[in-house]
Amino acid sequence: MSSAPPWEPQAILEALKADVSQLNPDGPVLARSIVGRHTLVTSFLLSTFYALSRIIFQVSIMGEDGYFQPQMRKVPTGELMQPSRKTNGYGVQAEDTRICVVMVGLPARGKSLIAQKVVRYLGWLSIPAKTFNVGQYRRSNTPTPTAEFFDTSNAEGERLRRAAAEAAVDDMIRWFAAGSGTIAILDATNSTKDRRRWIQERCDAEGIETLYVESKCDDGDLIMSNILEVKTTSPDYKGQDPEKAAQDFRNRIKNYEKVYETIDEDESDMTYVKLINVGKQVIINRIQDYLQSRVVYYLMNLHLKSRSIWLSRHGESNFNLSGQIGGDADISDRGEAYARRLPELVKQSAGDRQLTVWTSTLKRTIQTARFLEYEKLEWKALDELDSGVCDGLTYAEIAEQYPEDFKQRDDDKYNYRYLGGESYRDVVIRLEPIIMELERSENILIVTHQAILRCIYAYFMNVPQERSPWMEVPLHTLIKLTPKAYSTIEERLKADIPAVSTFREKGSLAKHQ
Repeated sequence: MSSAPPWEPQAILEALKADVSQLNPDGPVLARSIVGRHTLVTSFLLSTFYALSRIIFQVSIMGEDGYFQPQMRKVPTGELMQPSRKTNGYGVQAEDTRICVVMVGLPARGKSLIAQKVVRYLGWLSIPAKTFNVGQYRRSNTPTPTAEFFDTSNAEGERLRRAAAEAAVDDMIRWFAAGSGTIAILDATNSTKDRRRWIQERCDAEGIETLYVESKCDDGDLIMSNILEVKTTSPDYKGQDPEKAAQDFRNRIKNYEKVYETIDEDESDMTYVKLINVGKQVIINRIQDYLQSRVVYYLMNLHLKSRSIWLSRHGESNFNLSGQIGGDADISDRGEAYARRLPELVKQSAGDRQLTVWTSTLKRTIQTARFLEYEKLEWKALDELDSGVCDGLTYAEIAEQYPEDFKQRDDDKYNYRYLGGESYRDVVIRLEPIIMELERSENILIVTHQAILRCIYAYFMNVPQERSPWMEVPLHTLIKLTPKAYSTIEERLKADIPAVSTFREKGSLAKHQ
């Protein structure tokens, strides 16, 4: 029996299986070199399968003469990608999967930032997750403790910290029992083997899988950067003198260092990933299922260095002026003015930092970015949401020609898929390789389209999926996002160049503004 040609889906699947089979699930495995090779491979495979599905769909609605025949009424009105009862939209079996991700590490090692990122990433993929931060439970009794509270010789401090950990784990177990989510993040130092074994036993008794994530770092500059951030953002030091807060936090770290035990061969029966010096080295042990592997793959792409991401829509286009959606129009005269103003806005916001500019492959983004004197990359994945047979129409024309589809999209804009096109959920899946590359990179400026920016903005700002398609992202505005341990800081700079508004509120008339 001859093998399938290399371009057929079955051959691609077999190649992927062979590639993945090289990874040892029982570890531990040094994995940083692996992710360097596989990020682009994974991006290629995701894009390939996506393209194949689109080709298959296009062929399915070709006429007998080989010409494309968009007959809306011969198929269901558009399509809603509603998740089933047992799965989310990403195809993850959610009912029988419960995972507790247990953070491990000394203070100022980026644990809370990692926990926040993982929850945002999973929520963005429609996987319900929640952080249980032990520090928040402890603050109910000791809102602003000094370093002495964390000294192991402080019996009362030890009792209160243990009580906070127990309360967090109890709440997490109740959260799982109520069916509220799939993955919980237990955010604390969990710095001793006894504490980790206790968590393991509690979770085992409830049928909850555990995945330990240890962040180790001996990079003095990075630790100091984290200390400086903590003294200004941590609730423990709210309203305190910054220098005194920093000194107290250093003393707190010293108290934890007295008893800290790294994960080692004594805990080889546990599932864990160790991130060493901001992911320069990654050690993986006993990863057991799909969801755990998704979390680990994401963690392998993270870095904790301070950086910002800048977002901008293209300059106003001729289609924006006429109210048409989609297409590959040129920018208008006012869009050209924005393109010429954008370098000044970027310089005002980014200073002398060296950026990389990402655009889509469509003319209006490339034209908008052409005066920026940075390295530029074009991404097909950043192209605007595909509106299928409605491409080139105005909303008023869609409402007139396809009223049922127009209403269905208003009712559930995130899941509604244009005939021959995409839904917002499709776009999120398409953008996952972009998010991975963003997390691996430092300072990036993205010039792209309204729907794409909504999805990227929703990822960084933790916007619920049902609200993200209705966010207003104005033209001729530069958005700066700076991820921090407890939140993402947003700044907006307006170019003061007029542009039409392409925003339409839910339930509003289909008229262009």
